[in-house]
Amino acid sequence: MELQQLRYAVALAEELNFTRAAARCNVVQSALSHQIKALEGELGIELFARTSRRVELTAAGTAFVPEARASIAAAERAASDAAAAIGRVTGTLTVGVIPTVSAVDVPGALRAFRGAHPEVRLAVRGGGSAQFEAAITAGRLDVAFLGLPPGREPRGVAWRHLATDALVAVLPREHRLAGQHELALRDLAAETFADFPTATPARAQSDLAFTAAGIERDVPFEATEAVFTLDLVRHGLAVTLLPSRAVPPDPALVSIPLRGGPSRDEYVAWSSLNPSPATRAFLASIAHPTPPVHPVTIIDG
Repeated sequence: MELQQLRYAVALAEELNFTRAAARCNVVQSALSHQIKALEGELGIELFARTSRRVELTAAGTAFVPEARASIAAAERAASDAAAAIGRVTGTLTVGVIPTVSAVDVPGALRAFRGAHPEVRLAVRGGGSAQFEAAITAGRLDVAFLGLPPGREPRGVAWRHLATDALVAVLPREHRLAGQHELALRDLAAETFADFPTATPARAQSDLAFTAAGIERDVPFEATEAVFTLDLVRHGLAVTLLPSRAVPPDPALVSIPLRGGPSRDEYVAWSSLNPSPATRAFLASIAHPTPPVHPVTIIDG
């Protein structure tokens, strides 16, 4: 059983499509199909049920894939640890990035890291803080940038606090309150809001602040992408609250400080169980975070 065959099997299990799995593995579809059949022949077990239109894991395949992932991770870790012993950093570094990271210039940090460690394969995933905590614990992410409400520290992971940022009200330029120098939450009680999905850490700081103030707000617009939320504000459909450093310069938008408003803490998190050499090197490279000159909003993929 070859390591590459395991990679092909895991890719097919995750994509459930030969074309996408082959593209992900950078091979032609026929080669991937041949290797999957060879693996099944060696095992004497059918891992995938195939029709002309669908691919599904069999019960045996469902049991096989987690162990295949673990074998791949163990082999890659062994190679990276051996390289680290002679001063080389290799392997893969998978980084999770929240939609409104602002404490670190993530593209700049990744570029500097790649320049210092060109043998490391970089991958970036978009998503939310709770999702990233679970992914780190499960071994699917090496490092993640998180945004959490005050008092809610990262769970189940090692972490370092990066920055605290106050949320601001973001309004369309023509809004009736756009000329104010400061607002209270009560000033926004009658507004229509756009925000992150209910029960996510990105939403929590705003919900907690309005609840503490005894204000019920209307949030008919939910989005996982800050870019889309800001588009809703530009078009006059809603207002929103975002960390101040995550609001890009835009003549169509106005950012107004909130008196007694919520804040958001940013963290970098990683596995507390023997992080890889690439993870340790990346954490060292952002030991003194520098925020971007112009805040970068990363779209959740």
